[in-house]
Amino acid sequence: MDSTNTNEVAHDFPPFIRVYKDGRVERLLGTENIPPTTDPITGVQSKDITISQETGVSARIYLPKITTNSTQKLPLLIYIHGGAFCIESPFSPHYHNHLNLLVSQANVVAVSIHYRRAPEHPLPIAYDDTWEAMQWAFSHKNSDGPEAWLNEHADLDRVFLAGDSAGATIAHNMVRRVGVDGLEGVKIVGIILVHPYFGNNEPSKFLDFIFPTSTGPDDHRIYPAGDSELSRLGCTKVLVFVAEKDGLNGRGKTYHEVLKKSGWDGTVEIMETEGEDHVFHLFNPNCDKADDLVKRMASFIKEN
Repeated sequence: MDSTNTNEVAHDFPPFIRVYKDGRVERLLGTENIPPTTDPITGVQSKDITISQETGVSARIYLPKITTNSTQKLPLLIYIHGGAFCIESPFSPHYHNHLNLLVSQANVVAVSIHYRRAPEHPLPIAYDDTWEAMQWAFSHKNSDGPEAWLNEHADLDRVFLAGDSAGATIAHNMVRRVGVDGLEGVKIVGIILVHPYFGNNEPSKFLDFIFPTSTGPDDHRIYPAGDSELSRLGCTKVLVFVAEKDGLNGRGKTYHEVLKKSGWDGTVEIMETEGEDHVFHLFNPNCDKADDLVKRMASFIKEN
C-alpha cells in the first residue's frame, strides 16, 4: 500500500480530530485514560460498568464517602462529558478528577456516561446513547436495578443532569425529551449547563461533518433558541455557566434569555466567570474561580 495515500488527510478539524482518506480517525486531544479508584483526598469511590453490550455504551459511577450504616439515599447526578462530541471520555483525568470533587462537595451518586463519539458514530448517536443510559439509570427507581450502588444509595426522585460544552448540549436535549416525549416514572429536578456548545446562525463545517442529518438552524437538537417546544423542558431548575473569554459565551446567554421568555414554568439562573475561557475549570481545577464554579454546582444540587 502507498503510505503517501494512507496518510492523506480528508478532513482536518484542529484541535479536535483529523480524518484520513483511508477512514482512520486521529484524535488530537482527550485520549488519556485513568482507571477508577478510591480518591485519597475526597474518599470518593468509582467503578466502571457496561450499560449495553450491543452498543458498548458504558459509564463510570461515583459514590461519595458514606457514613457507616447510613441508610439515607442521595441525589443522583447524571453527568455528560464534553469534547465537541468527538474527543474526551469519562475516563480522562480531567473528567475523573472533576467528578471526584463534585461528587464529594455535592454529596451525590454520579453516573458519568461514555457515549459513542463522532465522526465514527455521527450525531445523533451520542444523544441516543445518553437516552439509553438514562433509561438504564431509571431502571433502579424501585431499588431493583442491575447496579448495587444505585439500588442502595441513589434517590431516583432527586435526579440532576449536568454537562459541559457538547455534554451540556446533550444534557439539555435529554431534559427536553423527558418533557416532550416523557419517560415513565422520571422526575428530573434540574440541569447544570457549563459553557454549552449550542449552534448559532453562522455556518459550521464541523457541525455539518459530525451531524450530517441535521436540518440546520431549525434543528432543536443543536439550536434550542428556535425550539417551539422549549417551554416543555422537563425540569424545574436550570443553572447556566458562561465564561467571559469563551467564544461560546453569547450562545449560553442567548439560551438563558430565550428560556426565560419561552413560557417554561421553571427558574433559570446564569453565572458568568470573568477573565476565563472555555471549560477553564477542567484545565486549571485548582484556581479560585474553578473552585467557585464547582461550589456553585454543588450548592445548586443541595438547595434543590
